[in-house]
Amino acid sequence: MWQFFKWDMIAEKLDKVYDLMKDDFGYKNKLAAPTIEKIVVSSGTGKEIKSDKNRNDFIADRLAKITGQKPAVRQAKKSIATFKLREGDPIGLSSTLRGEVMYSFFDKLVNIAFPRTKDFRGVKNTIIDDMGNATIGIKDNSIFPETGEEELRDVFGFAVTIVTTAKSKEEARRFFEIIGIPFAKVVVKK
Repeated sequence: MWQFFKWDMIAEKLDKVYDLMKDDFGYKNKLAAPTIEKIVVSSGTGKEIKSDKNRNDFIADRLAKITGQKPAVRQAKKSIATFKLREGDPIGLSSTLRGEVMYSFFDKLVNIAFPRTKDFRGVKNTIIDDMGNATIGIKDNSIFPETGEEELRDVFGFAVTIVTTAKSKEEARRFFEIIGIPFAKVVVKK
């Protein structure tokens, strides 16, 4: 687990959510304000498993270091002959984070990983779906400090889905701004 995690900082931001959003969205109490339910970190390894049998083990080890818990292997639900895929073949890895591990990962993502991303200008507005959840694609696992710099040849990408209790896109966007997700600035050309 990440040793610099400060629960007080996250709790302080979550307490501000109700105060900052109650007028805009008409909340009657703090329980109506959105919160983070869980964070799902997943990586697909479909094509690469055929050429390198140890690829799933390597990615599982790196995801365990990044998230703080061991990922579960996801298997194919049905056979697809075109892709030479059989039912039950391992095709990906997934970790569902909750509680303190979830807040630790979120803090690390926003405060360490995003600033280490090359040419980072913020995440796009399109990451938020209609149900109020956000999915962020990360192309390079080496932006996390747990993955050593000597393994740059073994770079893989993964998706981070932040599941919230927000009821709409607008509500979710405002919630994510308050808790610290850096959105890209929209430039209007004249």
